[in-house]
Amino acid sequence: MGSLVFSLNLTLDGCVDHQEGIVDDETHALFTRLMDESGAMLWGRVTYEMMESYWPAVARGDVEAPPAVRDWAVKLDAKPKYVVSSTRRDFPWTNSHHVAGELREGVQKLKDATPAGVLLGSGRLATELDRLDLIDEYRLLVHPRIAGHGPTLHQDGLPGTRRLDLLSAQPLRNGVVALHYRRAR
Repeated sequence: MGSLVFSLNLTLDGCVDHQEGIVDDETHALFTRLMDESGAMLWGRVTYEMMESYWPAVARGDVEAPPAVRDWAVKLDAKPKYVVSSTRRDFPWTNSHHVAGELREGVQKLKDATPAGVLLGSGRLATELDRLDLIDEYRLLVHPRIAGHGPTLHQDGLPGTRRLDLLSAQPLRNGVVALHYRRAR
């Protein structure tokens, strides 16, 4: 059985707006490594649609991008992508699949079928999966910014406090700190 690893950028005040993070070669390399180490990606519909609106065009060469970014887009294009959605069933982006049925069962089946693990990259979906005790690890990049707005991580709350064990903390040159936690059981 593979692990479900939640990875996201957030500011010091917990904002998870994708426009608030620092995008540079160092953060890009970290996310590339996380994607390479995982067997599949898992997103909610909103994140999938945001990714789908840009990255396939980069992978095809329709959008000008540096070679490292294009390489990442090609890898993402080839990676199995799973989407949780109650409103959409058709996901035409290469290697995209709908997680159908009951959420707990669908995600547990995905974990069981993916020995290399599943990389989760959607904040709202993470809250739901955290409520179901399905997240095994957290790979958070904390950016040296205070956004002063939302959305924030787990803004709709959890039923209780989640205890985590720190596995590593790596400061990057740009001031970002990459944190790796495992769920304390």
